[in-house]
Amino acid sequence: MSKPKIIPAPNGPLYFVNDSEPAVVENLVDTKGSPLATVRRVALCRCGQSKSKPFCDGTHSAAGFSSGNSLEGMPDRRKDYAGKEVTVHDNRSICSHAGKCVAGLPAVFRLGERPWVDADGATMQEVIDTVRKCPSGALSYSVDGVEYRDLVDGKPQVRVIKNGPYHVTGGIELVGAKWAQGASKEHYTLCRCGASNNKPFCDGMHRETGFTDGQ
Repeated sequence: MSKPKIIPAPNGPLYFVNDSEPAVVENLVDTKGSPLATVRRVALCRCGQSKSKPFCDGTHSAAGFSSGNSLEGMPDRRKDYAGKEVTVHDNRSICSHAGKCVAGLPAVFRLGERPWVDADGATMQEVIDTVRKCPSGALSYSVDGVEYRDLVDGKPQVRVIKNGPYHVTGGIELVGAKWAQGASKEHYTLCRCGASNNKPFCDGMHRETGFTDGQ
């Protein structure tokens, strides 16, 4: 089996392909009676309006969904916050605003303060454990000059977050993506509310729009 892929369709859904090798479609043959094969894929809604979320039901066409970004988001710039034992790297442009860092370690991740990250505000292990919980890949850390960007033993998986984005782990390939500075390609978050200014990635707009998935 080949490596899983996610293929964003222009103005359409996210196609999740677990195996890129064509498989025979049961009970389907051509004019000569020979079996027909295709790559099996799942279409995941990203317009936010499907009646069968998380699956696409074609509503994006009637709704006029655009996969383009009409507004400018945060500048694509990674900043380094050095502490005595650990350095935290952060790129705000790909943050999904899940809040795991702020809620988990407010002494280090300090909203409304400058600099907003104090890498010495907790023990090195506490900082590392919290950074590893970042679902978007906006945060990473370095120890002794070695950067750790990816999750440990993350398996290929797309998790549907209630009233939120898709959390992708395990290095699932995102075809055609434009990656931000320092972004992890091993784990990232994808918009499914349709309102992100950084499509296909989530930027937290599901909270602003009050997106609900009805599940």
